[in-house]
Amino acid sequence: MEGKWLIADRDLNEREGLKWLLKTSSIPVTNIFLASDFQEFIVMFEKETPDVVLMELDMISKEEWTTFRELMQIYAPVLLLTSAEATFEKARLAIDMQALDLMIKPFSTTKVKSAYQKASRKLTAKNSTGGSFHSSYYHKEISYEALFLSQAASTENYHIAAFQTESNETIDTLHSYLTEYPFKDIHGILPLSDMVIVLFQETCPNITEQCQKAMRRWEEEFSDPLAIVIHKGQSQTLTLNQKYLQTRKMLELTYYKGYQQIVEFDNPPDWVHTDPFLTPPEQREWVDMLANFALEKIKKWLYDEFLQLNHPFPEPGLVRIRLTSILAQVRRFMKTYNLNEDQDFDREYRYIFNSILYDTVLYRTVQNLILFNQRLFVGAKTSIQNLKQDPIERAMSFLEANFSKSSLRLEDVAKYVDRNPSYFSHLLASSTNSSFTDVLAGIRIKEAKRLLLETNKPVKEISALVGYQNSNYFSRIFKELSGSSPREFRMKKVTMLNGEMGSV
Repeated sequence: MEGKWLIADRDLNEREGLKWLLKTSSIPVTNIFLASDFQEFIVMFEKETPDVVLMELDMISKEEWTTFRELMQIYAPVLLLTSAEATFEKARLAIDMQALDLMIKPFSTTKVKSAYQKASRKLTAKNSTGGSFHSSYYHKEISYEALFLSQAASTENYHIAAFQTESNETIDTLHSYLTEYPFKDIHGILPLSDMVIVLFQETCPNITEQCQKAMRRWEEEFSDPLAIVIHKGQSQTLTLNQKYLQTRKMLELTYYKGYQQIVEFDNPPDWVHTDPFLTPPEQREWVDMLANFALEKIKKWLYDEFLQLNHPFPEPGLVRIRLTSILAQVRRFMKTYNLNEDQDFDREYRYIFNSILYDTVLYRTVQNLILFNQRLFVGAKTSIQNLKQDPIERAMSFLEANFSKSSLRLEDVAKYVDRNPSYFSHLLASSTNSSFTDVLAGIRIKEAKRLLLETNKPVKEISALVGYQNSNYFSRIFKELSGSSPREFRMKKVTMLNGEMGSV
């Protein structure tokens, strides 16, 4: 379907370049008109009534903005916008005008051609519906303010359907697709940065069926998975903003359930509270699984903990924190075998960390973590082979990873480094000038000092965490090695800090 295009830009080279790209494209165009300022744009627009407008936002002054908005609402051309300012304000104006695209200068030829193609498809869809395409899309009674701001309940009731792709990079494509899709009984289409909201009339009888058909067609044409949440609550007391907030909360279930599905609801989910941090027994279990390269145990632990969840689900943010607590144990394991100094392992560790924070689906993060541990174990075993000739270094690494076990004995470490206990004791004394007991106590007391300074944990708990079941014995050893009791050590540091603060 051929159409008239109006390109408005203050820069002559930009205008001519945009015109040339349009003329050399495969898009059918009747005429191309140019405007170099806003007044020329108004004259040309009223004279020719173009089907597509490509407008430089920066040429519109504040005083002229109302005129431009009213003109676009009355004639409803397909609208493309450009700007030299990549700012939130420009993006907000583009969204407010329901622009098909906002292109930031300097232009990319690929980006411009893509925007032209979208405008052409939208123009074809508009003409195929006899010009009624924009009647709901530019409805004046529904705005972003109603969606985002709390207000009095409307006399009209709308159902909300939220469409979300797994990647935000395809939201623009999703928006174009939905504006061209032949929905019935819709009141508006509102694109956001991470989803597209479709408002259906309260009387629409087949919202789910329409959404199912839209999803099937999307899957045929595009590869990015799609999730749809439909708010069908009948409460007249809810504002559009309240419905939107409930819908957004419901969409978070994709973290557990994945995409390629449609979810209907009347009331949003209630998250169940969960402790996001590993308990001391869980920490010891992870230390043990990592130290023994127990990949199957790790896999079962992660599956049981994260992939067997049922309604009510824990708040996704708490689950992400819990995963980072596990990753902290993995990081400690990496340091034991110096794997953190390997650039490839360190890069992959950061990738897993970002996956925990930002991945949209939980099961993918869990799989990534399992595969990462598998590769770490291979790296650790290689590291052990490289250290075969240095049993003391391997022993120290083992002690650093296992000092919290109260049952740890010389025989355990000797077995780990494949040496006779008596011979290993001799090697250790020759290398460190200390006995096994003194070396182990030094490691434990060092960790105890850190916990005393960096946490508010009671002395009895710290004693258990560093491998001493008897807190009185722990206090005696602590005083022998540091010259003060655990409580005195903590108080001295507090007093010192207070003194430094008072002198500032």
